[in-house]
Amino acid sequence: MKEKVNVYFTKEITPESLVKIYEAVGYKLPGKVGVKISTGEPGGHNYLKPELIKDIVSHLNGTIVENCTAYGGKRQNLEDHLKCVEDHGFTKIADVDILDSEGEFSIPTIQGCKHLDKDIVGSHLENYDSLLMLSHFKGHAMGGFGGALKNMSIGVASTAGKLNIHSAGAENQEQSYVWSHLPAQDDFLESMAEACSAVMDYYDKRGGIVYINVINNLSVDCDCDSNPETPCMQDIGIVASLDPVACDRASLDLIYKSQDPGREHFLERVETRHGAHTIEHAVTLGLGTTFYEFVDLDK
Repeated sequence: MKEKVNVYFTKEITPESLVKIYEAVGYKLPGKVGVKISTGEPGGHNYLKPELIKDIVSHLNGTIVENCTAYGGKRQNLEDHLKCVEDHGFTKIADVDILDSEGEFSIPTIQGCKHLDKDIVGSHLENYDSLLMLSHFKGHAMGGFGGALKNMSIGVASTAGKLNIHSAGAENQEQSYVWSHLPAQDDFLESMAEACSAVMDYYDKRGGIVYINVINNLSVDCDCDSNPETPCMQDIGIVASLDPVACDRASLDLIYKSQDPGREHFLERVETRHGAHTIEHAVTLGLGTTFYEFVDLDK
C-alpha cells in the first residue's frame, strides 16, 4: 500500500501556532536558514504580516529572503524593493536579504522536465543551508492560486528566472517580449513545477526545506497585486509538511471542503486558470504526492 505523507493543520493563525506547526513537522532546519516569503507589493495588504511571522523567524534565527519581480512594479528595482520591505515592517523583525541583489546563477532542473533545463536564482541563495518556504496561500491572476509551489518557483527565481518560467523557457527572454508572447497556460504551470524541481534538488543536497502555507486573507488576487480584490472567504488556518505537493493539495482541499459562501468565487479563479495542473505536473516529476495523512493539531 502506498505510504501517505503527513500534512499538519491548525486553525489558529498566530505567531505561536506557526512555531507549533513547524515543530510538529519534526525536521530541524540546519545551518543558516532562509525564510522565503512574499514581501508584498506596495498598495497591497494581504501579505503575511511581520507581527505574525516574527516568532518563527526568530525561532530559526532565520533571515527573510526574497527576490526582485519581473513585472515592472515597485519591487523590480532593488532600491524600491528595499524601501517596500522597510515600509512593510520586515526589517524591524529580522535581517532581509534580496537574493538577486548582486547577481544570479543557474541550477539545473531534473530529468523529465519538458520546458526548462534550468532555474535562474539569486546569487545569495548559495549562502543558505536550508529554507523555510513560508507561503501565503491565496488566489493568483495567472497561476490560479499561489502556495508552496509558486513561492518556490516564481518566488525563489531572480527577475531573469521569473521571465524564464513565465515564458516556459522560450528563446527570447527580453521582458517586454515575454509579457506580449505568453505561452500556453499549461506550459506556464508546468514550468513552475519544473523550476521547483531545481530548487528541491539543490536543497536535497544541502539542508532541506520545510513548507508552511498560511491560508488567510483569501483574495483571488496575489500579494504581487498592488490593488487586490477584497478577501472573499474567512481565514482557514495553517498547513505544513515536508512535501510541497501535499501541502498545496491539502490547502486546496480545505477550500473545496469549506462551507464558506465565498468558496465558489475563489475556486472560479483556481479552475479557470487550471491551477491544479501545477500540482499534477509536480507529481509527474516526482516532487511529491497528493496522498496525504491529515494531522489536526487542534484535536
